[in-house]
Amino acid sequence: MAHSSVKGKLIAVIGDEDTCTGFLLGGVGELNKNRQPNFMVVDKNTSISDIEDCFKAFVSRPDIAIILINQNIAEEIRMTLDAYTQPIPSVLEIPSKEHPYDASKDSILRRAKGVFVAE
Repeated sequence: MAHSSVKGKLIAVIGDEDTCTGFLLGGVGELNKNRQPNFMVVDKNTSISDIEDCFKAFVSRPDIAIILINQNIAEEIRMTLDAYTQPIPSVLEIPSKEHPYDASKDSILRRAKGVFVAE
């Protein structure tokens, strides 16, 4: 079998400790060549600017294809998320253990629905 020089892309996670731990146990965790992780654990002491900086760093990394973010954390950086319009990396809002998913708050889902709604 021939080996390909093309490497796969990563999933990044911005979430609470339980969410990040679950994805890391599932094998999502990676460090790039600069030793930067593809996840960020957000707690009550994490500043909004730190979350925004991490999100901006993830969208600029060529090795990341999907960014998963807890919806309650996405609410804190909604302006930054709404300003992001690129298809890759794709951004998906996910529920957390403490905060159930609310489709009405998901601006990315609203944009996607707008693409498929017949006029």
